Amino acid sequence: MTTSRTVAVAGSPVHVVEDGEGPAVLLLHGSGPGTTGSGAWAATAESLRSSWRVVAPDHAGFGRTPLPPGSRGGLRVWTDQAAGLMDALGLESYAVVGHSMGGAVALALAAARPRNVTSVVGVSAMGAPGAPLSADLDAVWAASPDRAGAREMLSRLFLDPAHVTGSAVDARAAAMRAGAEAFASMFPPPRARWSEDLTLSTRQLSAVRAPVLLVHGAQDRVTPLRTTALPLLDHLSDVRLHVLGRCGHVPAVEHAPEFVRLLRDFLARSALEPSGAGR
Repeated sequence: MTTSRTVAVAGSPVHVVEDGEGPAVLLLHGSGPGTTGSGAWAATAESLRSSWRVVAPDHAGFGRTPLPPGSRGGLRVWTDQAAGLMDALGLESYAVVGHSMGGAVALALAAARPRNVTSVVGVSAMGAPGAPLSADLDAVWAASPDRAGAREMLSRLFLDPAHVTGSAVDARAAAMRAGAEAFASMFPPPRARWSEDLTLSTRQLSAVRAPVLLVHGAQDRVTPLRTTALPLLDHLSDVRLHVLGRCGHVPAVEHAPEFVRLLRDFLARSALEPSGAGR
């Protein structure tokens, strides 16, 4: 049964949605304004719940999770909060799936907690050393919290305009308005510094011991394949990349059936391999 609750992590509230039973999978959302854990991963969580315990939090500054006092977010904050959440839930072993910004957090978490993280799936993942801020990511972070801004942002995320429906625009605009104050404090211009904050060092990436699957859209303009996914292949010791043609920044939506098959197969295989957590 799906549960929605608030968990205290280092004295700060974290909103989390949980579903299913079995080995734990932590789902980490991206950085677009109005993004939440449940909103980003609803369909994926539904596909996993029969075999996995799904944990989908809102990062600090997003959805129902406030920024800790004096914080403006950042890779360290989001990584520490994800680790603390899993500790608070009593989960010692788990896979991590992260989209975009969440991909960088997933890799940082795997580097920091090699005995806990069994596998990593980076979807349109950030985190590659030296990856520049793309013009489209800059525009996503700058999107105005209204209907026009929501429509423009969704048009950058999806290759297929059929996903930019009136109801999707209305829902995203409402979420953007609700979180506008916190979001404005996290990604003010100039924004290249926030993109740099979401890159990992070669030392951090070499500390990732869990197997990693990267899933990327060939036409992703927000985190382009050439500057984000491909460089990670040079720095991760156990990594494979699956590129989806005719796909933008959100493979979990634009190619949902294939994405779910890739995800389930990789998680199941990694759970059986002795080379996962603790290597």
